[in-house]
Amino acid sequence: MPDIRLPDGSVRSYDAPVSGADIAADIGKGLARDALAVRVDGVLTDLGTLLEADAEIAIVTGAQPEGLELLRHDAAHVMAEAVKELYPETQVTIGPAIENGFYYDFAREQPFTLEDLEGIEARMREIVARDEPIQREVWDRDEAVAFFRELGEAYKAEIIEDIPSGEAITLYRQGDFIDLCRGPHLPSTGRLGSAFKLTKVAGAYWRGDSRNAMLQRIYGTAWATDKQLRVYLHQLEEAERRDHRRLGREMDLFHFQEEAPGAVFWHPKGWSLFLSLIDYMRRRQQAAGYVEINTPDIMDRGLWEKSGHWESFGEHMYTTETPDDRIYAVKPMNCPGGVQVFKHGLRSYRELPARIAEFGKVHRYEPSGALHGLMRVRAFTQDDAHIFCTPEQITGECISVCELILSIYRDFGFDDVHIKFADRPENRVGSDDIWDKSEAALSAAIESSGLDYTLNPGEGAFYGPKLEFVLRDAIGRDWQCGTLQVDLNLPERLGAHYIGEDGHKHTPVMLHRALFGSLERFAGILIEHYAGKLPMWLAPLQVAVTTITSDGDDYAREVAQQLRENGLRVELDLRNEKINYKVREHSLQKVPVLIAVGKREVEERSVSIRRLGAKGQKSLSLEEAIRDLKADAERVGDLPAMAAD
Repeated sequence: MPDIRLPDGSVRSYDAPVSGADIAADIGKGLARDALAVRVDGVLTDLGTLLEADAEIAIVTGAQPEGLELLRHDAAHVMAEAVKELYPETQVTIGPAIENGFYYDFAREQPFTLEDLEGIEARMREIVARDEPIQREVWDRDEAVAFFRELGEAYKAEIIEDIPSGEAITLYRQGDFIDLCRGPHLPSTGRLGSAFKLTKVAGAYWRGDSRNAMLQRIYGTAWATDKQLRVYLHQLEEAERRDHRRLGREMDLFHFQEEAPGAVFWHPKGWSLFLSLIDYMRRRQQAAGYVEINTPDIMDRGLWEKSGHWESFGEHMYTTETPDDRIYAVKPMNCPGGVQVFKHGLRSYRELPARIAEFGKVHRYEPSGALHGLMRVRAFTQDDAHIFCTPEQITGECISVCELILSIYRDFGFDDVHIKFADRPENRVGSDDIWDKSEAALSAAIESSGLDYTLNPGEGAFYGPKLEFVLRDAIGRDWQCGTLQVDLNLPERLGAHYIGEDGHKHTPVMLHRALFGSLERFAGILIEHYAGKLPMWLAPLQVAVTTITSDGDDYAREVAQQLRENGLRVELDLRNEKINYKVREHSLQKVPVLIAVGKREVEERSVSIRRLGAKGQKSLSLEEAIRDLKADAERVGDLPAMAAD
């Protein structure tokens, strides 16, 4: 009879086969109440599965990531059951758990409305209240196909037909609803609880292929507790309020249009922000010993074949063929160009490490449905750098890059940064031996740095493993920005070498490094992080000088000019409008400082200063105001409390 080893190392012996539910009840009433599934010898399994042999187990609850994913998966099934009860003619297709929630795709002629979602959610709560047992069944393949075809569920039948012949066909039944799924599932619908909500409906092609039928996708979110749900819904509200696309319009920063999908049209104020990011990064890189280059945007197909991009990344590349029958590609990455600069001329080991940076514009095809403002574009600028070094220099250079990245993020108000170690993907170039060496080198470097990290299996670049730097913003969302990759493949494939101390040629190690990642995306993250209220040193427009009456026009011009001469970005507002109207308009555009001048200020050669978000105003002499505002504009990293607004 089975001996069951628990996570704390203790062993419980049973005289008969025992289920996860029985073990949880044996441990305690609280665990029995919270148990959702059981992990048996590393495999997640239904809580009711009988264990007949010795095993190591762990009871899974909603407090664990895999338990939360299970809740979301079951929420999708409960939603499908609700839809079938309310709209029997609807076909159900696929419904997985996703980050922060779940969705299910439905085939239905009539579009779902927001009112329909309210009704579906109400029916879901009825199904939860019924506490229907969820039971696993194994079916014969042909019988399952025939069953779903008879129900009119052609999509389910097609899915079953595509399942490999050696794989079991498992169905799960809850009440009168039965669905294809490999599981596991909750013991009953009642275990889902009340912490779920349907959020929106969208279109989606069957199996993601635009040649297939268009389905309707209903999204929802589900959590382990009502409190977690409330926090997430508040985050959604905040995200909508901070949406960089809306703020971009209000602040007159940028726009997009159909003639150039996925490419940004920067307006003067937005371009000012963009240049501020580059200027800041340029200063930091120069201080860290980087030199800057620029390489062509379009290069011959042959270079991309040598680098491996053509095979591994070709579907995302834009290409063109010239009248002389040469095929060129618009660069999707800067790496091959950086290698060409390094290998131009003879290099000595004494020149290493060579830190070569580039603000390179790259183009990658993204499906139109994936485009999202500045966050997901087809044309963007990377703050790339490629460090060519010896194997002995890898650890030191990686530690320096990590320190630089974290220091830069602190300057922008991001103190909560998580690092992920992403190892070899399935689609990659190079031998396993090279990958073993690359992963070992990067692993040694991150261990030596003393920084905490987690694993992100299979998510490395096609040419090397990487560290991913994930920022948490003011409302708790995570953004993957900077990366650091160890690459032993590209330098060899592209013929880069240096002369070692022994007088022979050696292939350098190539470290790929991006700090912001995409400058466009980082700008979008900043706009949302600060809800448009960017710190003084970053603000596209730092000061608006306004007049109370036309008597102050000449003095206002003088004030604006002196501020500009002291390096501030200034707008002069002499419109014949009431001062309250001007204040409101500049506040909506998130200008950090508003200076008002009237008759009294002209006579006293003073200014009235109103800061964004502050109550009241302050009167200073012109000289004092210039000194203070200049200091504020130069104070990089001194960030206002409004980040958490």
